[in-house]
Amino acid sequence: MDTNTIKVLDKEFKPYIPQEEIESVIKNIANQINEDYKDKNPLFLVMLNGAFMFASQLFKELTIDCETSFVKYSSYDGTQSTCEVKELIGLNSSLEGRDIVIVEDIIDSGFTMNCLLQKLAAMKVSSARIATMLFKPNAFKFDYKIDYIGMNIGNEFIVGYGLDYNEHGRNYGSIYKVVE
Repeated sequence: MDTNTIKVLDKEFKPYIPQEEIESVIKNIANQINEDYKDKNPLFLVMLNGAFMFASQLFKELTIDCETSFVKYSSYDGTQSTCEVKELIGLNSSLEGRDIVIVEDIIDSGFTMNCLLQKLAAMKVSSARIATMLFKPNAFKFDYKIDYIGMNIGNEFIVGYGLDYNEHGRNYGSIYKVVE
């Protein structure tokens, strides 16, 4: 095993995106959000479990008045999206008329986000925008707008900075991609 690679469960991963680059793109997203919401009080909905590290760094850079809540949906089993979304922790307060910013670690197929956007529309929110640290445009199956994208990546399977492989590997400060 190369000294730069890491092992998560039964898979080997190699360095992909260093922590410094991740934090730089998060700062850029925060600057855009600070400008777009300078006179508003948005509610940030953080998608658990993966987006917790992204959200933590993002909130350190925000200068606007805002609130935070957490939701948890699941559509993955191992390294594959199941294309079936399960709500594990949901929304239980009224969001009618609120400006919402959904904070997600990665959007690939887009199924989970599509489910949440439909739910928010039914709750009559004033607006819903999406901030994602990573986006896989080649895997994306929908046409809704993603307002704040940290960086586009290919279809590699990755871990670190909140992203996991069967709940393992979230704790790394950098992002690693699987060695095939």
